[in-house]
Parts: sequence; C-alpha cells; structure tokens
Amino acid sequence: MNQFYKQLLIAIAFVTAGGARAQQQTPSSFTLEQCIEYALINSVNVQNAQIDQQIAAAKVKETAALGLPQVDGSISVQHNENLRRFFSTKQRAFGFSNLPAADYPNFLPGLGDNDVIASQNFFQLKSSGDAGINVNQLLFSGSYIVGLQASKAYKDLSVKTAIQTKEQVVEQVTKAYYSVLINQERAELFDNNISRLDSLLKNTLALNKNGFAEGIDVDRIRVAYNNLKTERDNFLRIRDLSVELLKFQMNYALDQPLEVAGKIADAKVDLDLVGYKEGWDYKTRSDYRVLEANQRLQALSLKNQYASALPTLSAFANLGYFTQSTDIGGVFSTSSNISDNGQVGPDKWYGYSLFGVSLNLPLFGGFQKHYKIQQERLTLKKVENGFRNLKQGIDLQIKQASINFENAITSLSAQNENMDLANNVARITKIKYEQGVGSNLEVVDAENSLRQAQTNYYSAMFDAMIAKVDLDKAFGKLVPPSKN
Repeated sequence: MNQFYKQLLIAIAFVTAGGARAQQQTPSSFTLEQCIEYALINSVNVQNAQIDQQIAAAKVKETAALGLPQVDGSISVQHNENLRRFFSTKQRAFGFSNLPAADYPNFLPGLGDNDVIASQNFFQLKSSGDAGINVNQLLFSGSYIVGLQASKAYKDLSVKTAIQTKEQVVEQVTKAYYSVLINQERAELFDNNISRLDSLLKNTLALNKNGFAEGIDVDRIRVAYNNLKTERDNFLRIRDLSVELLKFQMNYALDQPLEVAGKIADAKVDLDLVGYKEGWDYKTRSDYRVLEANQRLQALSLKNQYASALPTLSAFANLGYFTQSTDIGGVFSTSSNISDNGQVGPDKWYGYSLFGVSLNLPLFGGFQKHYKIQQERLTLKKVENGFRNLKQGIDLQIKQASINFENAITSLSAQNENMDLANNVARITKIKYEQGVGSNLEVVDAENSLRQAQTNYYSAMFDAMIAKVDLDKAFGKLVPPSKN
C-alpha cells in the first residue's frame, strides 16, 4: 500500500511539473512583447522565411560541392541480335592479307576488285557487358567561382528578406494589439457610464415617487440608459472580433482564449522627432537592404556572363571492366577464356583505364554571349533605377508618417483636454440636478457629450499609437536590432 502511494505521489508530481512547464511556455496574459515573440515563432510567413534561409544555406553547399570530385558508376549489359556488317571492296578485303595477287580470283569468283562485299562482324560478339567508374574533377572555371559568390549573395538576400517579413509581422501584431487594448479600455468606460446612468436613473425614480421629478425625466434617462446598454453590447462584439484578429496575426489557435495585458497609459507615443531622426540612414530600412542584395545578385549574374567566356579546365579518369560473349548468358559466365597473351584466364572480364585533362575554350557562339551580357547589364540598370524610386518613396513615407504623427499627437492632446472638460461638466450638471437647480435634459446632454468626448479621446489615442507604429516603420526602427 505504501508503494502504491509513492507511485501516486510521483505521478502527481510529474503532472504538476508538466502543467507548470506548459504554463511557463504559454502565458495566460500576453503583453505586446509576448504577442510579438509568439508571432515571430509561430507565424507561417516567418517560418517560411526561415525555411528559405535554410534552402539558401543548402544552395551554398550545393554550389561548393561542384568543385569536389564527381564520381559516377555504371553497369550495362547489351545484346545485339543482328550485328552490323563490315562493308568493303574485294580488293580492299584481301589486299591487306598475305595472299599473293594471283590468288585473289580464287576468292568470291565472279566479283571484280571494286565490287562491294558485306561480311560478318568478326571483331565483335553479339553480347557484351561493361562495368566502370567515371571520375571528373573541376580544376578551373570562372563560372564556378562566380557561382560561389552568387550563392552566398543569395543566402544574404534570404536573411534580409526574413528580416523584412519579421517587420511586417511586428507591424500587424502591434496594430492588432493596440486595437484590443483600446477596446478593452472603452469597454470599461461603457461599464462606468452605465453604472453612472443607472445610479442617476434610480435617483430620478426616487425623486419621481416623491413628486420632485416628472415622469418625462425618468423616461428621458431610461432611453439614454437603454441606448447605452445596446451600444455597449454591440461594442463588445467588436472587441471580441479585434481579439480574433490579434489571434490571426499571431497564428494563435482561434478556439483558445487569449488575454491581453497592459494599459494604454503604458504606450509611449510622445517623442522628440528631431532627436528621433538623428543618425538615420536609408540602410536602416529592410526593403532598401533587400534591394541592395538584389543588386549584388544581378551584378554577379552579369559577371557570370563574362566568366563563362573563360576556359574551363577539368581532369577525368575512367576505370572499368569489359567483356563480350556469343550470347547473353556468357556475359555472366565465369568460365575460362584465352587472354591477350595467349594464356587461359580465370574469367572473361578484362580491365581498362584511362585518365586525362580536358580544356574547353569557347571561341565563337554566334554573338549570343554579347546579347546575354547586354540583357544582364540592362537588368542591372533597372535595379539601380529602383534605388532612386525607392528613396523617393521612403522620403515621402517618412514625411507623411511624421506629419500624421504630429497631427495625431496634437489631436490627442486636444481630445484629452476635451474629455476632462466634459467630465467636469457632467459632474457639475449632475450635482446641480440633484440639488434641484438644474434640469434633467442638461444632465442627459452632458452625459452624451462626455461619452462622445471619451470616444473621441480613445479614437485619437489609437490614431496616435498607429501613427507611432507607422513612424517606426518609415524609419526602419520597427524591429529592434536584437530581433534582426
């Protein structure tokens, strides 16, 4: 029994530890940094970009492997049911023999010396077998050297493209997170406003029962109360939808709950634009660095066209065994055979070998190389033109993002002041109404003005946060260097 309890306690300990690890891996409430970190790990686009990096790394190794010895093995068995015949004239057929010229007419009588004769191929048997190894080693190739450089440039392009993909994910997740954060704050405001109207409605009902308020006052507040509850219910559905959007951007399971931590007060949207722009360079932009990598690749493509006109030097060697037989079964036979020196050999297979050096020198290709070089040079010119276009686009984006940010900060400051004023007006109007020196209509109007001011403030706050994200993107500061 004691042994049973020990095993039970061990099992509980394992379950508890496993649950603790799972809880540690997936937080119950996500901050912005945690949302971004989760997205960068689980985003399909980021994962594909990382796979592209692995493909590029494998491409570098593949290109380097071309400089290693290339070894091929081959085995073939062949049977010729009808061998090709030898064709010759009578004079040629016997002119190289040891027969005297006077004996030629005794062979194939009736044919002249220049008549064509066809004889059996007595130099080749019908069946043959060949087993060998071919070895090739590249000694020099201009295209190979450029190919190594291009493969490394391609790997660099994949790294820069992955950074650009991460930047896009960070932008999407950040904006979705801020949307959820704003909607959570607004949901709390709805609850506070409904609570305040509910208290006002109860007080007005009490005043109405005691004859100090008219029924129309109660109805007016009840209408405002019902409208506010309906507006809150509609807004809560929008808030839930914004959470689903955040899950989608994070590649988070849509059927799993997601809590967002943080307050909008923690969002830093105010900054010094002058100091923010100091030390900025186009190369901080991921799209600019991607274009630089493409330019490098295109320049190497042009270089490869020139390199392909250089000689190619390689060494080769062929080693193998060869045999012939009168039938296909004899190829696989191990019976003895007469060797080249007249001795009986152990089998019918004979070895052969050769080695050498090959030099391939392109001489004339019908001007194809000239036009290929022309095409690659023009393509490189297009890429270089792309820098001018990209710089103009970046300059416009920076100016637009800066203006939008300044306008958003100005609007946020004004809406914050308006909300404070509206809150003060609503507070004073309510006190005056409760003291009997104010009207019910003034209270309802003040509450409506307060809700509108609150809505405008949070809308301005969201615009400011989004403008800050766009500003960071325009200056290439959206992804911290540690995540590059």
